[in-house]
Amino acid sequence: MGWMVSIVLFILVLCPLAAVMIQVLLPGVFFGNWQIGDIKLLLEIFNRPLWQKSLENSVLLGLGTTVLATLLGGALAVVRSAWAFKTARLLDISVWLLIITPSFILAQGWVLFAAGGGIARNVLGWDWVTGAIFQPAGLIFVMTLSKFPFAYLSIRAAMEWKVSQLAHAARLCGMSAFTVWRTIQIPLLMPAVWAGAALVFMDTIGDFGLPASIAAVYRFPTLPYSIYSAIYTSPIRFDMAGVLSFYLVLLIGMAMAVQFYAMRRSRFDFLSARAERTQPRPAGRYGWLLTALNIGFLSVAIGIPLGANLLMSFFRTQSGGLSAGNLTLDHYLDLFAGSSTLLTGLGHSLLIAGAAALLGLLVGLGTAFVLTYSTFRFKRTIEVFSVVTLAVPGVVLGIGYIFVWNQQWLEPLGLLLYGTPAILVLAAIAGAIPVITRLLVGAMAKVPGSLLSAARLQGDTFISRMRSILVPLIRGALLSAALAAFGASVFDLAVNSILFPPNFMTLPVSINKAFEDLDFGYASAATVLGSCIVIFIIMAVELLFRRKEVSS
Repeated sequence: MGWMVSIVLFILVLCPLAAVMIQVLLPGVFFGNWQIGDIKLLLEIFNRPLWQKSLENSVLLGLGTTVLATLLGGALAVVRSAWAFKTARLLDISVWLLIITPSFILAQGWVLFAAGGGIARNVLGWDWVTGAIFQPAGLIFVMTLSKFPFAYLSIRAAMEWKVSQLAHAARLCGMSAFTVWRTIQIPLLMPAVWAGAALVFMDTIGDFGLPASIAAVYRFPTLPYSIYSAIYTSPIRFDMAGVLSFYLVLLIGMAMAVQFYAMRRSRFDFLSARAERTQPRPAGRYGWLLTALNIGFLSVAIGIPLGANLLMSFFRTQSGGLSAGNLTLDHYLDLFAGSSTLLTGLGHSLLIAGAAALLGLLVGLGTAFVLTYSTFRFKRTIEVFSVVTLAVPGVVLGIGYIFVWNQQWLEPLGLLLYGTPAILVLAAIAGAIPVITRLLVGAMAKVPGSLLSAARLQGDTFISRMRSILVPLIRGALLSAALAAFGASVFDLAVNSILFPPNFMTLPVSINKAFEDLDFGYASAATVLGSCIVIFIIMAVELLFRRKEVSS
C-alpha cells in the first residue's frame, strides 16, 4: 500500500511540479528539444517590465495581506476566545464561509461594488470607493478581508486550552496584566501566529481569482495571472510561464522555510494536566458594542462581496441603481437561453467534481491508512506529498500538467490527456487529496490499530478489513471528505482556466468569461444559480447518507 500510494502521488503531484522546474533548465525538453537552457533567463525577470511588475505586485500583495490579515485574524481570535457576545457564533460561521467561497467570486463581488458604475456609486452615492479600492492598498484591504480566516483559525485553535498558573505566578511576582499578556501569552501563541501567517502568504501569493476578476476594470498583473497570460496569448510563452512559475514556487518555499525556522525558535510545550479549556467570559456592559462591531465587520467582509453578486443578478443595468424599474429576472432567464454556455459548463463541472471526489476519496483513503497504521519507511515523504498542493498555486500545477501530459509518446498508449476532460479530473484529484487526507487521518486516529490486527490474525483479507471494520467506523468522515472535495473542485478557476479543453466549457470558466466581457448581470446570475445548485446537491447527499447511517 505504501508503494502504491507513493506512485500515485508521484504521478499526480511530484511530476507536474518537477516538470515546471525542469522547463526552466531545459526549455523545450517536453517538446523534443534537448537544448540546455540559459540560466540567465531567470535574471530576465529584473529586465522585462511585465515580469518584474508581476513579481513586485505579488510580493507587495503577499506581504501586505500577510501582515494585516494576521493582525486582524489574531485580534478577532483573541476577542472571540476572551468574551462571549450574541453574534460570536456568526463570526465562526462567516470564517468558514469565506474559506470555502472561491476567491474569484469574492473578488467579483468587490468589483461589482466598487467599479466606476458599481453599487457603491449608483446606489449609495459613494464616489470615493472606486479610487480607494482600485489601487494597491485597496487590493490589499480586499485580500485581507478574504484571507484573515487562516490566521483566525490557527490562533483560535491555539487558544483552546490555557494553563492559568503561568499567569497567576507572574501576577504574584508583581507583573501587570499587560506585562503578563506581552511576555507570557503572546510568546506562547507565536507558533500559531507564524503558521497562520504562512498560510495567509501562500494562499495570497498564489491566488488567481483576484487578478482574474479585476482585470476587467483595473490592470494589476501578478505572477499567477501572468503565467496564465503566457499560456493563452499568441505566441505561447512557455519560457515566461516557466520562469514566473519558478519564482512563484520559490516565494512559497521561502515562506515555508521562514515558518519552520520561526516555529523551531519559538516552540513551547506548555500544556500539562492542569490545562483547562478556555471559556469566554460574559462581555457585560460591552456586549452590545462587540455585537455591533461584529455585525458591522461581517457586513463588509461577507455582505459586500456576496450581496453585490446577488443584487447585480437582479439589476437590469449596472447604472440603474436600486429602483423598481431596474429590477429584472432577465439575467436568470438568459442562463437557460439556447446560446448560453452556463448549463453545459455546470454539467461538465459537476461530472468532473464528482469523479474527482470519488477517485480522490480512494487515493486519500489509502494515503491516510499508510500515514496512520503503516510502518512504511517513506511515510514522512508521503505526508509531504499529500499536503504540497495546498501550498502550490493551481496555475503552477496546471502548467506542470501541460508539460507532463502533452507528450507525443503518450499517444500510442492512449495517455495523451492534454486537451481532454480527463486531465481536469486528475488535476482536481491532486487538489482534493490534501483536504481528504487531513480529514481521514483525523478520523482514523480514533480507530485503534488493534481492531485491524485482530481481524488480520483471523485470516481476514485487507479489502475485507477495510470494508467491514475501518470504513463503517469512519463513514461520517468519508462523506465529509468527499463533499468537501466535490465543492472545491466545482469552482476551481485556476486549474480550469489553464487546462479546460477546446469547446469544453466549465462553470468557473463560463462565469469568468462573462465577467471579462463586462456582462456583469449574467455573470452574477450564473454565480448565484451555480452556487445554489452545488449547495443543494451537497445538502441533499449529506442528508441522504446521514439518514441511512442513522437508520442502520
